[in-house]
Amino acid sequence: MIAETLFCLAQAVYFEARSQPLIEQVAVAQVVLNRVYSERYPNTVCEVVYENHFPKQLHKCQFSFMCDGLKETITDADAWLESNQVASLVLQPSFPDLVDGSVNYHADYVRPDWSSKLNKVAQIGRHVFYR
Repeated sequence: MIAETLFCLAQAVYFEARSQPLIEQVAVAQVVLNRVYSERYPNTVCEVVYENHFPKQLHKCQFSFMCDGLKETITDADAWLESNQVASLVLQPSFPDLVDGSVNYHADYVRPDWSSKLNKVAQIGRHVFYR
């Protein structure tokens, strides 16, 4: 169970933020965990990451990498190692929540319809975070 949780969280970090600085990778991982803690989302990391993945519908998943039409292939070993390290770090119970309970985010170069309906909490690098 712990290995599966680590793998799913590392996938989210890898595919959503691997090219971003460490703090942004941490923030993305924390959104996944904040969803696990929320009553509005599934109760496990893997269920949160894969939510709405099946049946696969283009752009209907909670995380874009799951429904972008591309195979989830890990090609950068260094980035995958870093994603695993980020996931391990954020899974520590004492690790602080840098996004203050945020359960949504988007890149700063897009403006999803839902963003105007939520409270903006922070912008960390290229990601904007909401509750």
